[in-house]
Amino acid sequence: MASEKLNTTLPRSPGWAEDSARSRPSGISYVDLLTALFLPALFIVCLASVQFSTPALVGTDGYYHVKIARIMATEGLVLDFPWLPLTILNERAFYDHHFLFHVALIPFTGFDLLAGAKWASVIFASSAFLGFWWVLRQRRIRHPTLWSMGLLVVSDAFLFRMSMVRAQSLSLLVLVVGLHWMFSGRYRRLMLLGFLYVWLYDGFPLLLILASLFLVGKWLTEGELVFQPVLYSALGIGLGLLINPYFPDDILFIFRHILPKLAGVTSIRVGNEWYPYQTKTLLDNSQLALVAFIGGALALGLNRRRMSVATATSFLASVMFGWMLFQSRRFIEYFPPFSLMFAAFSWSDLLPGKPAAIGASLSQSSSPSRPLALSNRQVGWLEGVALGIILVVGAWRTVPAAMERVSNSQPYDRYAASATWLAQNSPEGSRVFQTDWDDFTRLFYHNTHNTYLVGLDPTYLLLYDSVLYDLWARITDGTVENPSKVIAEVFEAEYVFSDLGHTDFVRQAEGDPCLREIYRDHDSVIYQVAP
Repeated sequence: MASEKLNTTLPRSPGWAEDSARSRPSGISYVDLLTALFLPALFIVCLASVQFSTPALVGTDGYYHVKIARIMATEGLVLDFPWLPLTILNERAFYDHHFLFHVALIPFTGFDLLAGAKWASVIFASSAFLGFWWVLRQRRIRHPTLWSMGLLVVSDAFLFRMSMVRAQSLSLLVLVVGLHWMFSGRYRRLMLLGFLYVWLYDGFPLLLILASLFLVGKWLTEGELVFQPVLYSALGIGLGLLINPYFPDDILFIFRHILPKLAGVTSIRVGNEWYPYQTKTLLDNSQLALVAFIGGALALGLNRRRMSVATATSFLASVMFGWMLFQSRRFIEYFPPFSLMFAAFSWSDLLPGKPAAIGASLSQSSSPSRPLALSNRQVGWLEGVALGIILVVGAWRTVPAAMERVSNSQPYDRYAASATWLAQNSPEGSRVFQTDWDDFTRLFYHNTHNTYLVGLDPTYLLLYDSVLYDLWARITDGTVENPSKVIAEVFEAEYVFSDLGHTDFVRQAEGDPCLREIYRDHDSVIYQVAP
């Protein structure tokens, strides 16, 4: 306890007592009350406008997540999961690496499942945005409301990802809360946060990375090495892995699935989110995120004072997430908000009249003469006007672009008829051979009566049995003649489901006398494997 207090003690510069009193939020003002009512409503309305631009769910994984939540609500929180028996998520080794996310979805499954999933996405993303505002307000950044509203305009790709029924929005909330506790010196809380993060989402190493960046930022700006955030984060993560309803399968999953992808050793084609944007696409869908980062860097160059810990850490986080974004587009959910946070901190360091926060001693080194002799009120007014103009211009482009992107989602009832037909006309638990791994989520959403060959990620089949994977790939490519024998004897599947886009496979199936077509509609065909 003593060491933790020592690490969080601020240098007592002249006026320290006054600055400290000002940095602590006092009673609730009318402005705070109005903000508490206005900001959540704004986030919910804007995010709902984007979300309900389509009657479908955004992306494909949301169908799986909300269906799992419904099953957990009716059958118990810890599942056996018999639906992917030939993958590393088979019934004997299943690990729900989104466990707490699925628990959080359960309250939204008590009514229409599709509508519940969409509202869950809106509420979770709004919570993350409010967390962002709360951190800026606690750090005494001017105009935290305007800066946080920037999340709605900084990137249409970011809004698109936040509209998915996935754990990214809650993951962002965890990271911004963790960052605030680091800035505030409340390091021990990171142990609980790390524990919960493991149960929430398999992106939990991000908290440990962020704590390491804080350590570097603290050392660069104050010359002090503070290891507690890293140690407490690591301890919480370790406990979350060990005290886990799926232990030791959670540990095995990390080594079998997550580490190979992080190391870049996966050679097969996986989901598009694991591949980078083209530069032109990134410049088009995230212009203001890049502008925010460049603007923050410009403020650093203009600032004659020493950088604060918060500014240094948010800068390092922006660089890290920017590098990760250039490796994989899935990190678009982190680069824009952290770039915006970096810009907020760096401009607040630069402009005069910044109330004291962590790093209050920075005010001692400010230049005695300034080119612009502006009062605090004038600076605040000009900053507010500039942010307002950016918000208006950004909203005019970003929100409609996100709505258009969302409106192009695949229909929610795609494969609904064929999946329902299978559930009504096949034995319970009978295995379905699919020609595409990403069809699983929709089939599973509409039909938990059958089991399936591959889903969620093609590497789950590859890591279970590489020979089976190669054989499956050759069959779906249409290079195996009369595939029915292999499908029945090797994969032990009784039915074959294919979308009509797999023309080479469909041609082979039509020439196979032991594959009998039993169902066809406008987007799919089902075959039964003759005994």
